Amino acid sequence: MNYSGAGASAQRGESLMAARKAASAAKVSRDELLGYYREMLLIRRFEEKAGQLYGMGLIGGFCHLYIGQEAVVVGLEATAEEGDRRITTYRDHGHMLACGMDPKGVMAELTGREGGYSRGKGGSMHMFSKEKHFYGGHGIVGANVPIGAGLAFADKYMGNDRVTFTYFGDGAANQGQVYETYNMAMLWSLPVIFVIENNKYAMGTSVQRATRSPSLWERGAAYGIPGEEVDGMDVLAVKAAGEKAVKHCRAGKGPYILEIMTYRYRGHSMSDPAKYRTRDEVQKVREERDAIEHVRQLLLTGKHASEDDLKAIDREIKDVINAAADFARESPEPDLAELWTDIYADA
Repeated sequence: MNYSGAGASAQRGESLMAARKAASAAKVSRDELLGYYREMLLIRRFEEKAGQLYGMGLIGGFCHLYIGQEAVVVGLEATAEEGDRRITTYRDHGHMLACGMDPKGVMAELTGREGGYSRGKGGSMHMFSKEKHFYGGHGIVGANVPIGAGLAFADKYMGNDRVTFTYFGDGAANQGQVYETYNMAMLWSLPVIFVIENNKYAMGTSVQRATRSPSLWERGAAYGIPGEEVDGMDVLAVKAAGEKAVKHCRAGKGPYILEIMTYRYRGHSMSDPAKYRTRDEVQKVREERDAIEHVRQLLLTGKHASEDDLKAIDREIKDVINAAADFARESPEPDLAELWTDIYADA
């Protein structure tokens, strides 16, 4: 896709809608649709509970919720294989759950408890799972991007066909280290997929105010990196684009850029009142573009599931989330001796 000049935004919107219709018409099984629905609903219910616990004072520090953006990571994880890696920013809870990390361990880490993935020392922005090939969770804007390229460099060095998904936002897309990474990734043909989660607002600044570029993925053209814009509110469209990007990387053709157009319903973090946009704007997206509702309608209209079936899934997921919250509350705080652990790596 290539958009520039007057009417660019309208053209992009029309193209994304066309892509959504095409993806929705694609052949997809009942089990696949139910799986995407379940995964996205798990992330949303988890984030809603995290917001509640934050309000109760059980989660300290920063907490960035992923509500509204669920289709991005669920669609891309559907294209991943065992051994593929992922690295992201501080809005990371959804990525953890989508790659199979236990909600109990994630929630315990959010509340700073010993049962958390980083034993209560990482919090919302800094947890890892070697087993799930999840490398954070990074608090510095854009800093995870060169690390993602480094992970991909390791895979190329070892000669396997693994791929690294490197997530960052539209705000981070203006960081200089991103473009240094683009240059090296293309120079060395690294198997890294740069995923720009364009949720329209970098903290409180709209993307229109932050850049004059009609699109962010096209900046890769200066380095010879191909890419495309994707409807991030349609999990099937994300999956289709992800399959294309993964195939490109596994074939040894170097990096690929996916600019995934999405939207966050909550503020930048729990401390953000989000006064830079209207309630009507958020409500309009919720009513017309919600990713979970889209899959829900596909399930119902395709007679893959009934209203009762979907209500049962929701109840099941709420039970999982409540169990995670209970586990977090019951898990003890880290022992003071933990201050001296995980400082140096054993060589």
